[in-house]
Amino acid sequence: MPRIEMPDTDKMMTIREMCEAFDVTPRTLRFYEAKELIFPQREGQKRLFTKRDRARLKLILRGKRFGFSLEEIRQLLELYYIGDQQQTQLARTYEVARERLADMERQRDELNEAIDELAEQINWGEKMLASMSEEKKAAE
Repeated sequence: MPRIEMPDTDKMMTIREMCEAFDVTPRTLRFYEAKELIFPQREGQKRLFTKRDRARLKLILRGKRFGFSLEEIRQLLELYYIGDQQQTQLARTYEVARERLADMERQRDELNEAIDELAEQINWGEKMLASMSEEKKAAE
């Protein structure tokens, strides 16, 4: 995933600029808007994205990369507004992240086990093919 450079200014960004800055499609941005994860301002048909939208999109993309569901991401983003200096948001994010890490580690372990089993089957297959080839040569 490319490193996302956040513009330092409070400049509004168009959908095209957002797509370029975050390597996403317009459809992705419209989808996140429909899911109420970002809230671009409207000028007629034009969508304009604020610094807040850019920060939220960065967090959404990071959450998706880590395997968080969109609903988990939405709930975590909403905790920002509780008014406790983001303590609840941070605590809940920490909890969800620990759960996700445990899931990812479990998946990795299962995948490693499957890889080892498949490698053993391939080695067995190679030996069987080699012995069959030797038997065929001996019979000729």
